[in-house]
Amino acid sequence: MDFEIPRNTILPVDGIEVRLDSSPHPFELANIAAIEENWLAEKAANPALFDGTVVLLSGLSYKAGRLEGVCHAVRFATFMHWRKHRAISGGEHAYAHAVLVSRDDALIAIRMGAHTVNAGRVYFAAGSFEPIDFVDGIADLHFNMVREVDEETGINISHLVRGKRYHAYSTEAGTVIFRRYYIDENADVIAEAIREFVAADPEPEIEEPVIIRSPDDRPEGLMPHMVPLIEWHFSVTE
Repeated sequence: MDFEIPRNTILPVDGIEVRLDSSPHPFELANIAAIEENWLAEKAANPALFDGTVVLLSGLSYKAGRLEGVCHAVRFATFMHWRKHRAISGGEHAYAHAVLVSRDDALIAIRMGAHTVNAGRVYFAAGSFEPIDFVDGIADLHFNMVREVDEETGINISHLVRGKRYHAYSTEAGTVIFRRYYIDENADVIAEAIREFVAADPEPEIEEPVIIRSPDDRPEGLMPHMVPLIEWHFSVTE
């Protein structure tokens, strides 16, 4: 399966079927020694890193409003090595964003903690897909979003009103699949609750919440893919 998805444009998504293939990812098979060498260097630089299991795409396509893809479980060490060679790897990364919208129409993002791979970077609470995020071999985006937002912010979004559909934004760096989740509290109240959660967590993943109140809001450390998502939110209603 190839990567056949329009780049650098926000796409409406009415159906998603990204399945988990039980076979190894070709990139991991072809780079075992280099992956291990790089992992030793990564761990030396950041001992807090954990070699868990994430998934990496071997194909993704978009047609008539549907996303279809194939991914494989890989070591986090493989993912870290892949990030340095993504242009020639034959693999790509996909992740999900729950776009948290406050009652006063602000967006609630997070700044990642200093011990993480994306230290200091700002984006919506998210994490790579893991095997646990698949039901009968198919990715469950809502489950992934609920899990990641709860782990990072302490907010349970499982019961919240959601936007009508998913959307996707794909670049050579990866594909983000996102959906609005509406919280019936003002942004300052939500942010304070997150700060309290972070303060009580002995090993928080994030440093702090970040409130984005307008399409021109560009907090320090904002990930590039966030810009079109922010502009989209403040210009498109559902």
